[in-house]
Amino acid sequence: MSKQRKFVNVAAGVPGPKGAALIEKRKQYVPKGVGNNTPIFVETASGALVNDVDGNTYIDFAGAIGTLNAGHCPKEVVDALKEQLDKYIHPCFHVGMYEPYVALAEKLTQITPGSFEKKTMLANSGAEAVENAVKIARKFTGRPGIISFSRGFHGRTLLGMSLTSKVKPYKFQMGPFAPATYKAQFPYPMNKPASMTDDEYAQFCIRQFEDFLLTEVAPEEVAAVIMEPIQGEGGFIVPPVSFVQAVYEICKKHGILFIADEIQTGFCRTGSMFASTQFGIEPDIITMSKSIAAGLPISAVTGRAEIMDAPNPGEIGGTYGGSPLGCVAALAVIEKMERENLSARAQYIGDTIKQHFTALQKDFPVIAEVRGLGAMCAVEFVDPQTKAPAKELVAGLTKGCYESGVIVLSAGVHSNVLRFLSPLVITDEQLEEALDIMTEVLKSQYVTN
Repeated sequence: MSKQRKFVNVAAGVPGPKGAALIEKRKQYVPKGVGNNTPIFVETASGALVNDVDGNTYIDFAGAIGTLNAGHCPKEVVDALKEQLDKYIHPCFHVGMYEPYVALAEKLTQITPGSFEKKTMLANSGAEAVENAVKIARKFTGRPGIISFSRGFHGRTLLGMSLTSKVKPYKFQMGPFAPATYKAQFPYPMNKPASMTDDEYAQFCIRQFEDFLLTEVAPEEVAAVIMEPIQGEGGFIVPPVSFVQAVYEICKKHGILFIADEIQTGFCRTGSMFASTQFGIEPDIITMSKSIAAGLPISAVTGRAEIMDAPNPGEIGGTYGGSPLGCVAALAVIEKMERENLSARAQYIGDTIKQHFTALQKDFPVIAEVRGLGAMCAVEFVDPQTKAPAKELVAGLTKGCYESGVIVLSAGVHSNVLRFLSPLVITDEQLEEALDIMTEVLKSQYVTN
């Protein structure tokens, strides 16, 4: 028998009657290629709680795929948006400039890693930030090549797909892709050979990257390496610090720019404002989006001033890039994060989640690994006997969780990883309730399987 819940209420079923009717309408008017993880229609949301059109209440452990570190509808952001709406909505920075753009650019140069002079351009989405970062890197270096990594994800645009590893659902039958893009191997510590120590495995991965520059592309032809400090869609893979630092140093040796894709790792998610700090590197360029503005569509590219100044006027930007609404929302979010020390909160949330699932490993050998940095953490499931990815189990877990009132997402090339991206403003009671529910679902699903 389930415990009495203080926050969750799914009495109407998932989906409820109103949600089911809207799903039928969605099928009629929205293409099936626009994917969806949870069959609900949101009515209201606040903090870490989501209410659907049928009156169900859920604890959100997806956070709009890492977009809501500051929570749903933070008052500071709502107030800033209301105030901005009474002034102007979008004069377009390329036509009539506005102060919030410059203020946000200034703030991002201050909070991103690196003591050198920096500049910032603003765009609309993570994929657009990646596209512009690559354009800038190529313009500055005069080189064409871009190296990304296995299991990496960098967006659904043509260049984003070209840099992304996972074929289905992102790339299948959508080629040809952008030329001069190359994929090196990224560490997967859980799958290292049993005969290797952690340090030996890290050194092996470093040698692989060095060999890559001999066998796949010459460093003189490479403009930039783009790396997620922690892979997101790839399964929340945390690489050895020594590997990241070695790639960073190899880039410096060969005049290759290091682009840190912090679109999912940024803004306190990993226990610091940016994950790059925890790996001891100062990227030449950082791409940001997702939790920068509590759900407003805005992204940023911040980099060394001399690099960012390489393009001529008109060569980067876009009509809606850096909208005033996104800018004021981002400034309010950053101020909230600094004032409430959400980096420390992320560390506490992550520690709590990892301790909880680590304690379950003894009774649930299907849990192969509990990992992560800060509140960017995940659980990978494999068959205890065959070690095959437990994709079907994870699909059942995500379904069982939302039917029980917790919204959670899968990840990984084999879709056998549960990833946790709850808003960092989640309360201790909400966190405990969500973990209890996920444990109940795991018990029921694992017995079934």
